Amino acid sequence: MSQLDYLTPDQLSRSLSLRDLTDPAQGEHAIQALLEAVVTALLTEWSGTTLRYVRNVPVVPVRDNYDRLGYARDDVTRVRRYTRYVSPTVMLRSHTSAELPAALEVYADQQDVDELIVAPGLVYRRDAVDRTHVGEPHQADLWRIRSTPSTDDAEIVTMIGRVVEAILPDAEWKVTDVVHPYTTSGRQIDVLHDGEWLELAECGRIHPDVLRGSGLNPDRWSGLALGMGLERALMLRKAVPDIRYLRAQDPRIAAQMLTLESWQHVSMLPSSRRDISVVTGQEEDEETLGDRIRTALGDDADVIESVELLSRTTYDDLPAAARSRLGIEPDQVNLLVRITLRPIDRTLTSEQANTIRNTIYKAVHEGPVMELI
Repeated sequence: MSQLDYLTPDQLSRSLSLRDLTDPAQGEHAIQALLEAVVTALLTEWSGTTLRYVRNVPVVPVRDNYDRLGYARDDVTRVRRYTRYVSPTVMLRSHTSAELPAALEVYADQQDVDELIVAPGLVYRRDAVDRTHVGEPHQADLWRIRSTPSTDDAEIVTMIGRVVEAILPDAEWKVTDVVHPYTTSGRQIDVLHDGEWLELAECGRIHPDVLRGSGLNPDRWSGLALGMGLERALMLRKAVPDIRYLRAQDPRIAAQMLTLESWQHVSMLPSSRRDISVVTGQEEDEETLGDRIRTALGDDADVIESVELLSRTTYDDLPAAARSRLGIEPDQVNLLVRITLRPIDRTLTSEQANTIRNTIYKAVHEGPVMELI
C-alpha cells in the first residue's frame, strides 16, 4: 500500500501548506485565545517564570520524535501505518513533544533558569474520520524547565489545576497514573463533560534521561511536561459539535471561531450515505482507512462527516459465491464501510455523491473486481 510508505512530494507539500491555527501570523483563531488563557494562568501561578515560544517547521528528525524522548525501537507508534515518514530518518512530527529535546539544549550553559516553554502547532497522524478526529490535529506542549532538582509531584497537581480551570472553568477533573517514556510520575487528566469522563491532557515530571540527552544534569535540573490536544480542548470549551467547523469558511461558522464564546447553532445541511464493500489487506482499520480516504480526496476531504467500519469478514468466513464475486485472496478481508457525506457549505447532488463514493472505492479497494456506480 504505497500510501503507507514514505510521503510523496505532493503529499508533503499539501501537509506543509495547511494553515496552522495556533500561529497568529497565519490569522486569528479561537485556538490561540484558548492557549493564551492557559499560558496566562500558569505564569500567574508561577511568579517570576519567563516565557519562551518554540515554533518550527513540523518536519523533524525521527530521533527527536522518538529516540530522544525515550520511545523503544519497537514501539507500535513508530510503524508506518500510524506515522508519516518522509525518509528513514525524517518525518512529520506526530506530537509537539518532538520539539523539546532540541529546545532544552540551549539551557546547558545557563544559570538561574525558570522558564515555561510553549511548543504549539500541527501534528500528523493516520486517524479515523468522524466528528472529533482529523489527520492533522493541533497540539501544544507546555514544559517548565528549572535549574533546580526540586520539582515535585505536588507541582504537577498545581499545574493540572491551573490548566483545567483555564480551559473549562469549574469543571470536575481527575487524574490517573500513566506511563510516558519522557516523564516520571506520569498523569492523565480527564474532565467530566455531559456525564462522561474525557481525556484532556497528559503530564508528568521531565524524565532524567531526556534532560541528560539535552545536556542537562538531572542533579541540577528538573521540570514539568504537559501535552494536550487543542481541538478537543476548544470543542469542549465552546461545545462545538463537529471538528470540521474549526476550519470552516462559512461566515456564520468562521466568525464563531474567533472567540471563546459558546457555540451558537448553525443549521446542518442534509447528509448522504454510501455503503461500499471492499477487499483490503488484513491489517486495514478505521485509522488507515481514514488516511487513505483523506489522501484520495485531497482538498475535498472535508465533505466527509464520518467513515464507519460496519463489518469485517475473512476469506474463510465468506461463502464461496461471495469469494468468487469479489475475487478475494486468502490473505485479504472483505470490509463493509459506511461513508457519510455532509459538506459544511454546500449540498451535494446524487451524482456528486456517487463520484466521491467511486473515488473512495478506487482508493481503498484492492480486489480485481470493481463495483462502481
